[in-house]
Amino acid sequence: MKERFTVTITDFRGARHYSLHQIAKRFALGVAGILLLTLLGGATAIYALNQRIDELDTMRAHTEEVAASIEERNQELRNLIAAREREIHQMDLELGQIEALVGLEPNPEADRGERLDTANQTALEKSLMLSAIPSGWPLEEASVITSGYGWRNHPVTGERRFHGAVDLRARRGTQVLAAADGVVNFAGKHRGSGLGNLVIIDHDFSFRTHYAHLQEVLVEQGEYVREGEVIATSGASGNVNGPHLHYEVWHVQRRLNPEPFMKWSLSNYEELFEQEGRVKWDSLAKGIKRRAETLERRLSARAPDLSEN
Repeated sequence: MKERFTVTITDFRGARHYSLHQIAKRFALGVAGILLLTLLGGATAIYALNQRIDELDTMRAHTEEVAASIEERNQELRNLIAAREREIHQMDLELGQIEALVGLEPNPEADRGERLDTANQTALEKSLMLSAIPSGWPLEEASVITSGYGWRNHPVTGERRFHGAVDLRARRGTQVLAAADGVVNFAGKHRGSGLGNLVIIDHDFSFRTHYAHLQEVLVEQGEYVREGEVIATSGASGNVNGPHLHYEVWHVQRRLNPEPFMKWSLSNYEELFEQEGRVKWDSLAKGIKRRAETLERRLSARAPDLSEN
């Protein structure tokens, strides 16, 4: 008979007998239970970690998408800023041209709004009128008036007739300048009038200028010319006794004295209105004002506004 070890435990409830085999069996079951619980706990922890890793991967993918979107938006903003900078540069160039046009010293360091207000408030409307209506001498070189506007004896025929122009001393080949912006109405030899080679320019508000006795005509009919642009050279063509420029200023089919227009500038702006009362200056000023307002709106529209971006 095999020997067995028996363990007896006695308490107030009595005695209990355990063999060593039972103790080993229960110990093994306990260890197995602990291992099982450990495995289950580990599996649960691994599952939870895998779930967390999936969540982190999803978050990372979303973050990358957001980052890509932000970078794309940043690039759009950089492109927008570059475009606005180009527009600002162009506006500064145009504003500088306006300041030069109205006789102001361009100052790029000054506030842009102040520059625009100053240009508008001081001389913009005046300079627009000066460029649209004949002003200044129509010759590149300083000259003198050899025959004025009014009645005279014609230097060739001797007849007494009204001279609706001024004759300006000019050597042959002197450049003749357009007195205002306009469109060439006639350019060539004017037959039957004694004016020789002639250029006629139609200007705004029904003004017109005539340049006669020219040596060479440099523009063509229908061509647009700017104030101060060279349109011809002076000469002695037609019925004359020497080279000079015959210059006329017309308004609504009526010849006006060119002298006040030739002396007209920003420095004596009001004098022309007092000397030439046959022109409805108040009405013309309204048209010029509308042009100035249109130009101001165009410049304001070019100013960049980044508040919406």
